[in-house]
Amino acid sequence: MRRILLSIATTMAVTLLPLVGHAAQLDALTSLNLEVPSSGASFPEGPEADAINGNCLPCHSADHILNQPNLPKETWEEIVHKMISAYKAPIAPEDVAPIVDYLARTKGKL
Repeated sequence: MRRILLSIATTMAVTLLPLVGHAAQLDALTSLNLEVPSSGASFPEGPEADAINGNCLPCHSADHILNQPNLPKETWEEIVHKMISAYKAPIAPEDVAPIVDYLARTKGKL
C-alpha cells in the first residue's frame, strides 16, 4: 500500500512540478470599459404591454427577450419569479400575471 501511495505522489509531483510558477501574478485589478449595445425598442403594443415595458426594460432590451425561444407559460412564470427572487427585480405582485400572460402570448410554446 505504501509503495502505491509513493508511486502516486511521485507521479503527481513530476506532473505538477513544471507548472509551479506558471500562474499569472495579479498585481492590480483593472476595470474594463464595456459598451453594451442598447435598443430603444419597446415591446409591441397589446394587452399587458405596459407591465412588461415598465418592469423588464430597465434590465433587458425588448430584442433580448423577444429573441428567446418559445416556452410554455409555466416556464415563463418560473423565469419571472426567478427574476424577482434571485435577481431582486422590483416587480410588483400585481404585475407578475400580466407579464407572464404577455410572454406566453408572444413567446409561448403552442
